[in-house]
Amino acid sequence: MKKLPIVAMIGQTNAGKSSLLNRMARKNIAIVAREEGTTRDNVIATIDNSFILVDTAGLKTPSDEFEASIQEQIEDTIESADLILVALDSTKYFDQRDKKIAKDALHSGKPVFLVLNKSDLRDSLPIEEFRALGIAPERIFYTSATTGAGVKELMTQVRSEISFSEQNNQKLSRGKAFSAAHVLKLALIGRPNVGKSSLFNTLGKKQQAIVSSRQGTTRDVNRMEVRYKEQEIEILDTAGLRKPGKREVGIEKFSAIRTLAAIEEADICALLVDATEPHSKLDQALAGQIIEAGKGIIVVVTKTDLVDNTDAILDELENDFNFIPYAPVVLTSSETGKNVTKLFELVMEIEKNRHFEVKTSDLNKILSEAIVAHPPAGLKNTRPKPKYMVQTDNCPPWFVVYGHDLELLHWSWKRFLERKIREKCPFVGTPIMFSFRNEKQK
Repeated sequence: MKKLPIVAMIGQTNAGKSSLLNRMARKNIAIVAREEGTTRDNVIATIDNSFILVDTAGLKTPSDEFEASIQEQIEDTIESADLILVALDSTKYFDQRDKKIAKDALHSGKPVFLVLNKSDLRDSLPIEEFRALGIAPERIFYTSATTGAGVKELMTQVRSEISFSEQNNQKLSRGKAFSAAHVLKLALIGRPNVGKSSLFNTLGKKQQAIVSSRQGTTRDVNRMEVRYKEQEIEILDTAGLRKPGKREVGIEKFSAIRTLAAIEEADICALLVDATEPHSKLDQALAGQIIEAGKGIIVVVTKTDLVDNTDAILDELENDFNFIPYAPVVLTSSETGKNVTKLFELVMEIEKNRHFEVKTSDLNKILSEAIVAHPPAGLKNTRPKPKYMVQTDNCPPWFVVYGHDLELLHWSWKRFLERKIREKCPFVGTPIMFSFRNEKQK
């Protein structure tokens, strides 16, 4: 699974960013209202498995509390994204703040598209009124989130620009005389004050050799390269992510995009939970983002030196994270160094599991045993008939099942098949993905 590029939409309030995201995602994800400032936090959608679109909170009037940190917000969004969409209301003349947003986006050196939304309205202004923003005419798009006009063309150009950038990066990497060995990336993910920075520092002390340590590759992300058993591991210490309603104004409003970027960049994510606090829906949501991105996952319980009954913590974790039973749990303490070295061992094991490939003959034996043990149910006169299975990819492992009427397979049977594969194969710590295709689609 390749890293999906991040496309960020920035602009002032009431430009129609949320409506445009819903139109591009083809479903209602962002809340839409006539009032300005309905979007208060980032809304994220994966578009056709080709890029991730982030709808950012709109920048408000000077009297609003957002004004004090507008520059920080823009810089943070621009820094994390691979491509930037500057969204404007096409019925209004741009002002100095619109010009500042466009200027900062262009200075980043990243691709910038100007999206003139609400083009279906009669008082939409001509393109000449927006050329002073400095964005090339071929990168200016009129769109209407209401009618869908221009949205398809915009998405086509976004994909084309992303593909062009990826090809250039590949050409640059081929030109090197020697290619560096794969650096395994481990991201520390979790809420604020859960102990990420403490664990980050402790990991630096427990490894065999520090390669480098640097800060500021992306805002509020510390990076450190260590070497463990001849494997170089880059550790990313991310900013803490609070519940949406508790995020402070300013740069913390953009912590979601930094966390998302770290998840996408990493090979394995350590989800940190505090032993002294109850687990929250935010912890579960972060785990879901990690799994959806196809990354390896470890649940790391911090501050265990402050509690007496760790068995109760394990019981809670088993209940709260029952959707990822394959994720290993490590009880750690940065104060005492408990199990920190074990975390390195797990990272190495999970990376090996992510690359593991199963023989086709073994897979079909597992499939046959699953069908015999629990025949898949169907409709009155039709029953799904899985025939054979192959592995088509790794990192994460990906399996394709061929057969007849597989669209009738119930989700519970798919989960049953996953359990059967995990019983036979070493896939601890990694999600495994499935595609189900009728033979006529082969």
